[in-house]
Amino acid sequence: MATPAHKIKLYTNHGCPWAHRAHIALAELNVPFGEEIIDLSVPRTREYLRVNPRGLVPALEFDGQVITESGIVAAFLADAYPAAGLAPASTDPDGPLLRARVAFFVDAYFTKAVAHVQKAVAAYGDGPAAQQEPAADFVAAVVKELEPLLGDAAPFFGGSTKLTLAEVQTGSFLLRLYAFIKHGLLPASVGEDLAAKAPNFDKWARATIAHPSVTCVWDEDRVVAHAKYRFGKK
Repeated sequence: MATPAHKIKLYTNHGCPWAHRAHIALAELNVPFGEEIIDLSVPRTREYLRVNPRGLVPALEFDGQVITESGIVAAFLADAYPAAGLAPASTDPDGPLLRARVAFFVDAYFTKAVAHVQKAVAAYGDGPAAQQEPAADFVAAVVKELEPLLGDAAPFFGGSTKLTLAEVQTGSFLLRLYAFIKHGLLPASVGEDLAAKAPNFDKWARATIAHPSVTCVWDEDRVVAHAKYRFGKK
């Protein structure tokens, strides 16, 4: 007997990297879902605040139950559809250890590296000299914290061509990282240094951002234009 389809609705904004996480997961799961775009530039409607009192995106309505916070949404979807292989079941013999490794990797990226990227991009309007220190700090963090965790994984964290929660949670931010290097929002030296000093990370990241599930709602021109407008000359 076929498994009954779940009723899924995603409240999202395609320009938000956090909401993008849910899109990556849903694309990998290949399940039907409805979508409502939330305009983040205006106050949230009362209707949406009833769905998600925090007013953030994404929010996932799953068979009438609402799940919020992007990391929780992604992990929930992985658990709801275990056959997709985004994460091993905790009941699998190696499941708890593999899930812990992925969680540690994602935590390392966001707690040790991302803040340096944000600081460097925020300094875009102040000129290249102001970006050099945070850009170098980002590369140093990747070399120290992330490169050793990837080992020879190629192209993805799990050592296969299937996405895992590691790519679901980081993919939208990796897209921005490499787009900002490409379009001059980050110094070109960041890309050069990653390739030279963190080749495992660079190979994994570039494979991740080429995956169709990761790019499913990606609008590079729009994201770059918005960042240049926001962080351009003061």
